[in-house]
Amino acid sequence: MAVKRQRLAQRRKSSGYTQEQFADALSVDRTTVQRWERGEVDPQPHQRPKMAKLLRLTSRELEEALAADVLPVVVAPSWAIPGAPATDDEVAAWELSRRVQASDVGSETLTRLERAFDQLATAYPTTPPARLLERVRQHSTYVMKLLDARKTLSEHRRLLVVGGWLSLLGATLHIDLKQEHAAAARLQAAVSLARQAEHPELEAWCFETDAWRVLTDGDYVRALELSLAAQNVAPRGTSALIQATAQEGRARARLGHGAETYAAIDRVQKMAAKLGTPEHPTEHHYQYDPAKCLAYTATTLAWLGDVAAEPYAREVIARLSPSDDISKWPRRVASANIDLALVLLTDNRLDEACDSAQRAILSGRVVPSNHWRALEVVKVVEARQLPEASDLRETYKGLKVIGA
Repeated sequence: MAVKRQRLAQRRKSSGYTQEQFADALSVDRTTVQRWERGEVDPQPHQRPKMAKLLRLTSRELEEALAADVLPVVVAPSWAIPGAPATDDEVAAWELSRRVQASDVGSETLTRLERAFDQLATAYPTTPPARLLERVRQHSTYVMKLLDARKTLSEHRRLLVVGGWLSLLGATLHIDLKQEHAAAARLQAAVSLARQAEHPELEAWCFETDAWRVLTDGDYVRALELSLAAQNVAPRGTSALIQATAQEGRARARLGHGAETYAAIDRVQKMAAKLGTPEHPTEHHYQYDPAKCLAYTATTLAWLGDVAAEPYAREVIARLSPSDDISKWPRRVASANIDLALVLLTDNRLDEACDSAQRAILSGRVVPSNHWRALEVVKVVEARQLPEASDLRETYKGLKVIGA
């Protein structure tokens, strides 16, 4: 049974926030704040630093505020006899209370695990999938070990949630590496943990990730179905809802649903605008931001053959390219160059298109799950019998399998 977090609610009030104002500051729905304060759900790891800042707390003080409030000491009733020996029933009740509060896990361990997950999710755009997968495996193994340890109900739920996020990230990495069976198994585990923890946003991310998996295999109808399922589960105002809507747009673009695709793009842009620009962008894989909106819009419009994709792709490249050294690109820049190549081919700017495609492939940032996108550009160039076709095909053949 959930125990109210009165300390969290009192701190929010003393900091001058209503539930609605606090929710707006964190880009969540007011009902999410209500559920936090009722002790029904926990804030996600990436939300905690901003919560601490808004409430002017250290991370440790925030964890203390998020812990279930200590039950009040009950004054002995008038019929209790002072000095009377404890009965078996009394001893059993005391032992039950002791065991409920006993733990071999501890809040500090869980906090470290949650921070470790955030670091892994932030490393995702620039780290080879196989290398990152090893780290995910190590942390997942530790979570499994802790699941067998003594812990409080609150700690158990936090462990389920962080285990679910790690399983989901592991599934994403398996998808990138085209390891289909492992990806499906980890997705099933993530969904199971999300449901046990009653964490709808995590569950929505599982559907969205599965939508991307089948989209890379060319099953656009199933990708659309999974994207819509994710939207039905995702809470309002969450990154999962925005990402699932963006995935819907990409699936509809591949299916040629022009009007519905533009409608999805519009919904994504409106929801993303409400998030605002983060003060310190982290490229966290499970946090939506304006740069992601640009990237998804570029891809979606490029798949429709709409030349309006060009400025979006160029802005992604300009914003996220750390230098002229293509080996240092984050993955999203390589994808934006593929989008740019597709739209330039549509606009008959052939030299520029081939150059963008070459740079994307040579960057080493095109993961195996995205090889098919690079191949699309190669095939268009070949179909037009352009002089650059043979060089581009050779470059594609030598495409580095990242993390293999």
